[in-house]
Amino acid sequence: MSAKGDEVENRKQVANGSKKRRLQPGKGQPVPKLMYKDPAFMESLPARPLRILAEYLDPLARLRLENIGDTIVMFGSARVQSREKALAHLHAVQTKAPKKRTPEWRTKITAARSLVQMSRYYEDARELSHRITSWAMTLGNEPRRFVICSGGGPGIMEAANRGASEAGGPSVGLSIQLPHEQSSNPYISPELNFYFHYFFMRKLWFAQMAKALIVFPGGFGTMDELWEMLTLLQTNKLSSHHLILIYGREYWDKVLNWRQMVRTGMINEKEYKLLQFADSVDEAFDHVRRDLEAHHLILDSEGDPPKHPHQLIPNVMRP
Repeated sequence: MSAKGDEVENRKQVANGSKKRRLQPGKGQPVPKLMYKDPAFMESLPARPLRILAEYLDPLARLRLENIGDTIVMFGSARVQSREKALAHLHAVQTKAPKKRTPEWRTKITAARSLVQMSRYYEDARELSHRITSWAMTLGNEPRRFVICSGGGPGIMEAANRGASEAGGPSVGLSIQLPHEQSSNPYISPELNFYFHYFFMRKLWFAQMAKALIVFPGGFGTMDELWEMLTLLQTNKLSSHHLILIYGREYWDKVLNWRQMVRTGMINEKEYKLLQFADSVDEAFDHVRRDLEAHHLILDSEGDPPKHPHQLIPNVMRP
């Protein structure tokens, strides 16, 4: 019998036992668990809406408690390492490699050298986060503006939280329950460290408070979040002033041919211009600051009507 079948059978037995006990006059029975304190029920299929709601209400309450006004989301690969770690790994691989290099060892050394090359993006994300946080803190704490937010994991996500921490500011981590990633990075503000089961609820929190998205080199997960945000912008579910900044054209232009999408009519020129590009920390910071100062220094009111009839996400967080 399956685990679900066992659970159903156990509940039937408990129910039948309860009926039998009730048939015995003069004898009481133990008080059952409150339903919301019953793990078997809370983890069951019927309770799924409650679990989904919890992943909305808990972040909502905690973000309001910490007076977070809005965020700057930074995405990128979990596999990119700091320069220090990448160099140490390359040294370890080269030390272990036999003098007569087999194809397997040549592949390992090539991969380790690639990590060193890609480590520049970790260091750039760390510095950019530091600069954005330092500037945002000059805007005061009522509420806290443009707080760095990451996916909570290692790599570029760690670099984003690390830069904010080193600047002395708060940062948000939206971690997800994955088989190969069981802990959040150590640089997230403890009170702003969230852990999700449902990908779609995590994505909602990436979008709901963000005023800008900065996309560093990454793989499937990074592209998934990028396409999600682009689609929300394209369909007016997000404000047209929501900045999407692609960092590192050397990487992205080899992975995605943006202009070919325009040439073939898959997107139009206006949609292409939803994207902004940067190749240095200075260029990226100037883009972000200029856009935020032009469009977002005045925080929207939660009760204001959306600017578009189909806009579902107001990009606001009021206490």
